[in-house]
Amino acid sequence: MISVSGLVRDFGGFRAVKGISFEVPKGQILGFLGPNGAGKSTTMKMLTCFIEPTSGTATVGGKDIIKDSIAVRKQIGYLPESAPSYGEMTVVEFLSFVAEVRGMFGASALKAAEAMRETCDLGAVWDQPIETLSKGYRQRVGFAQALIHDPPVLILDEPTDGLDPNQKHEVRKLIKSMANNKTIILSTHILEEVDAICERAVIIANGSIVADATPGALRERSRFHNAVTMKVAPSDLEKAQAMLSGIGGIGNVEVLGGDRSTIRVFPKKGESIALKISELSKQRNLGIEELQVEQGRLDEVFRSVTKSEVKASKD
Repeated sequence: MISVSGLVRDFGGFRAVKGISFEVPKGQILGFLGPNGAGKSTTMKMLTCFIEPTSGTATVGGKDIIKDSIAVRKQIGYLPESAPSYGEMTVVEFLSFVAEVRGMFGASALKAAEAMRETCDLGAVWDQPIETLSKGYRQRVGFAQALIHDPPVLILDEPTDGLDPNQKHEVRKLIKSMANNKTIILSTHILEEVDAICERAVIIANGSIVADATPGALRERSRFHNAVTMKVAPSDLEKAQAMLSGIGGIGNVEVLGGDRSTIRVFPKKGESIALKISELSKQRNLGIEELQVEQGRLDEVFRSVTKSEVKASKD
């Protein structure tokens, strides 16, 4: 549905986006991640035909962003970061205006606006001026203007930035509900967003793609993948450490906590070690009060791939 090929964008002598390429199939929610200043928003603006690439191109639904930008814009619903609106308009006035901009007039414009009232749960503020709304409701209005023409593609730039936890939950639920029949690119620097709604993540740093995988595959790159955290009685600490030293596949062992009774065991190359530890503990009559296996940490992988790219660019 979306194909990006060698996109480059320069601002004077600064290259913000450095020849990135990726594809997004129909019906996928793609998380587009990166630290601030990585080039996420610039890429979004090129895909939505807001700015032209210096070189390279992309297609949306088979339409080229340079050669057929109007056709691309018709297929896209775009929610920019801090989405602009007209504060003096009521919600229904604003959405009716957007519908007209999208080529709907009269009864059809009002019908399209009314459909967004239910989809985005705007009934409580329907006749209020936008300037009086909370940030959460303003974001819902932003979603509504992006959805009003029922586009097959949604491009959302930091859709939950600045929202409180309840508002974030509602916005994420709304995004997930649209995934069945739309292709969605979601730009974010919030890693919990990836866990909550994304099927795949592309990580960009310093204008280049540094990772492209499912959240699960990214976790497997973490040194915490399959790490075991276990809590034993303080009197059994030395016995536990001696036992762990004899188990194959174990790398580093750390003693944690003020009572020095919690141990974190790191496997070699992500090996599965939990069953070995559990079985040997029973054989040695070692009392384990708690045992937890980690899937891996996205934040650690994110820091690793983005910092290494920044370091490489400086070198």
